[in-house]
Formats: sequence, C-alpha cells, structure tokens
Amino acid sequence: MPRYETLQIRHDEHNPRIARLLLDRPERLNAIDERMPGEIRAAVDWAAADDQVHVIVVEGAGKGFCGGYDLAQYAQAVVDHPCQQERQPWDPLADYAVMRRWTDDIMALWRSPKPTIAKVHGAAVAGGSDIALACDLLLMAEDARIGYMPTRVWGCPTTAMWTYRLGPTRAKQLMFTGDVIDGRTAAAWGLANEAVPAAGLEAAARRLAERIAGVPRAQLAMHKMVVNQVMQSMGLEHSQTLATLFDGITRHSPEGLWFRRYAQAEGFKAAVQWRDSGRAIPEGDEARALIRELEARAGHGGTDAAGGGGA
Repeated sequence: MPRYETLQIRHDEHNPRIARLLLDRPERLNAIDERMPGEIRAAVDWAAADDQVHVIVVEGAGKGFCGGYDLAQYAQAVVDHPCQQERQPWDPLADYAVMRRWTDDIMALWRSPKPTIAKVHGAAVAGGSDIALACDLLLMAEDARIGYMPTRVWGCPTTAMWTYRLGPTRAKQLMFTGDVIDGRTAAAWGLANEAVPAAGLEAAARRLAERIAGVPRAQLAMHKMVVNQVMQSMGLEHSQTLATLFDGITRHSPEGLWFRRYAQAEGFKAAVQWRDSGRAIPEGDEARALIRELEARAGHGGTDAAGGGGA
C-alpha cells in the first residue's frame, strides 16, 4: 500500500473492492496542511488505478472528519506564504495558483471514476467541508457537524460545491451566516444522503459501500460521468474559478487582514471565537485602524497551539 504523511489508504480488510481513505492528523483534528491536498489526489489516483477497487470511503481519524485548514499554520503564524503574503502589495495570481492547485487536488474525489463516500463523524467544517462535499455521497452521524464558518470573514469555499449540492436558497443561508448544521439537518435538507446515530455510522457506510461495490466498475464510471457532466454544464468549473479568486480577496481585504493580525496577536482560538460568536466583525476604516494597532505590537507572531483547524 502507498504511504503518506497526512493520510492512509488501503483495501478494506473485509472487501478489497472497497478502499478506505483515512485522513490521519488526529492531533490537529485532521486539519489541512500543505501536504494533504496533494496526498488526497495521489491516494485517489492509486485507488482509481487499482482494478480491485470499486468504491472509496473517505473518513477521519480521531474525534472528527476534518476541522478545516490549519489556522495555527495559516492564520496565526507569521509566514510569507503565497496565500498569506506579508509583502505588500498582495500578489493575487500567486495566491490563486496555490489555492487552485489545492482545490483541483481535493476535487480528485469528484473526478475519480470510482464513487466516493464521505463518512463524517465529529466535524467536517471549513476546508473539511470541501473534502466531504467533493465526495459523491455523504453519510453523517446525527450529531456530526458540517458548515463553512469562514464565510463570516477570511474565506470563500473554493470548491463552490454548496450550491450544487444544496440549492441556492439553503446555500445562501449558510454562506451569509457561517452557520454549522448537524447531520439530522443535513439529511433533512438533502445535503447528506443519510444521517444515523454515531454508533451506527460504520455499519451504514459499509452497507452502502458493499452495495455499490457489487456493480461493475464501468457501470459506475459511466453513471458518475453523466451526473458530473450535468454539474459541469451548470458551470461548476467557472464557479470554482470565481470562488478561488474571491477566497484570496477575503484573506487580503481590510477585514481579512484584521482577522489574521488578531489571530497572530491573540491566537487563532481567540480569532475564531470572535468570528463565530456573532459579534460584529470590524470592517473598512475600523478594520484598518485596528490593523495598525495590532501591527504596532512588536513580536506578536504567536505560537502553534494544539487543536483543530477552522478555515
């Protein structure tokens, strides 16, 4: 089996027609770092090339599915990353190039000729929801949570899958609020295929995967191609281009830069608490004034803290 740093992939021990892709950074709630998107693509390519595999189950180690991009790395740290440039002015094309590559890597789950099932327990939030919604099918524990909180500030879902999976009205509700919904609500809204008690999630995923695994690979690939083509015809690729550009803008607007400076000064947990509390987020000239104050604090780069992602 191939070996990766942020995930594992293997044949299911009971049925080699099922591949199990495990996001494996449990100490960080499986938060996304620079390695994970490319390793997701590589793992999906391995499964696609394996004639034994008919279906891929994607799951998370530890307490949850995926807590998003690692804010200790991307928001709190003082680094001159292409997506978090300390240089001025910001280079939007350098930002776009990196984020588009990561988006395309995650979308390997969608492009794969083998059906993909996201098996979500705990949280699939922020960038973690991108991974879950790039899968063809979504199974959730009833108490699991899914959403994209950074739509409040410092983020735009680059895969743009919310509208295609949920419809415009519900997608707008979640994008305007940054609210997170549980598995029961996700199933009621048609986002999740099924929500089950947490203790029954593995059995439900196995039941569905076994049912799919009995279908010839070519049949699965053709049906997936037809449905994906409908989404392409609706403009999915164009939506992702705009969303990925906007994601960079949200991180370098006055509001986005305030969020990062606050995270660097006070820690990402404090920044996330402000963002998600419903407290008004500084904007425009107020944000600019606060940025100047925060930048005047010498040495407030922060240190990495144990915990999840969230962007």
